[in-house]
Amino acid sequence: MGFLKNDSKYIINTYNRTPIEIVEGDGVYVTDINGDVYLDMFSGIAVNSLGHKNEGIMKAAFEQIGKYIHVSNYFASEPVVELAKLLVENTFAEKVFFTNSGAESNEAAIKIARKYGRSKSEKKIKILSAHNSFHGRTCGSLALTGQKKYQESFEPLIPGVDYFDFNSIESIKSLIDEDVCAVFIEAIQGEGGIVEVDKEFLQEVKKLSLEYDFLLIVDEIQAGIGRTGKFLSCENYDVVPDMVTVAKGLGGGFPVGAVLAGERCCDVLVPGDHGTTFGPSPVACAVGLVVVKETLSKELLDGVVEKENYIRNKVNELSEKYPGIIKEVRGKGLMLGINTGEYANLIKEEGMKRKMLLNVTAGNIVRIVPALNITFEEIDKFIELFEDIIKNIKK
Repeated sequence: MGFLKNDSKYIINTYNRTPIEIVEGDGVYVTDINGDVYLDMFSGIAVNSLGHKNEGIMKAAFEQIGKYIHVSNYFASEPVVELAKLLVENTFAEKVFFTNSGAESNEAAIKIARKYGRSKSEKKIKILSAHNSFHGRTCGSLALTGQKKYQESFEPLIPGVDYFDFNSIESIKSLIDEDVCAVFIEAIQGEGGIVEVDKEFLQEVKKLSLEYDFLLIVDEIQAGIGRTGKFLSCENYDVVPDMVTVAKGLGGGFPVGAVLAGERCCDVLVPGDHGTTFGPSPVACAVGLVVVKETLSKELLDGVVEKENYIRNKVNELSEKYPGIIKEVRGKGLMLGINTGEYANLIKEEGMKRKMLLNVTAGNIVRIVPALNITFEEIDKFIELFEDIIKNIKK
């Protein structure tokens, strides 16, 4: 007997579990309790950035566990300091605040933004976020999430948040005034359907942030740490934000997030303003050092771009071969969405039958976010299985 039955018996049911019981992972494959091996094309929703059972990650984790697991924030920790140093030296950031997750990173960014605004004026507390966005499920990050379906059961949320149409200059300009302290925006809307921000739009928001003295905060929880072929996604748009929030791929599977803070806001918080018991975990940061060093390499980042182009070309060939199912390919790097309309969930189910794990977002988008070091041979395996699914749907 497996453990799936007891999962629903003992754990509060907030997830629709996939009906397999995974007992092992290796690279871009996972093995279930029956010994069946699956190609993993969404890597824990973009978390396992270097795949399962990565040797560098395992070595770093074991070495740090052998020293200490936790000492609390009353003490400096070497792997924590070293990871912060690496992030600062390779990004726009002046300082880093570590968390345990993406939602916590956004919560910290909210507090920095609000305190920054109130230092200018007591009324400067308004935050703007995009319709169809997703920033997390805690009450603060949920307030930023511009999708009513996630919010309704938990209102009232934090006040002072308003929403603009993603990529619409007219929409955001109609909401901006001297009371705005921050604009939150995803580089690529993940749960919103893999929709990329327009370069011109983001650059205009940056100009407005200087004109009205508010903070531009880019949520790269899913799109950051090499996922788009740049270490930070904002690098694709020639924009330097005031803060970037990251998590998911930063720990290669270990729970760790961070707020990367630029010059305007890196010293807003002072002792007593904010904290977290478990963040940062020295073990997660030791692993993060491995992940970041690998992800910063030109070879890996160039490879992400090459693999994006390869997948796009292959999927576009399938679209021409089997018209009517694949409508478009969205996204950047290895954060791609294949719009298959009404067939998306069927494709996910058929993928399971063929021992391939796929994820669906926004109801009609097959989300492709594999490990960044997936090989071209493994991509070919994905394309082969994907074509087999589409061919049978077409029949």
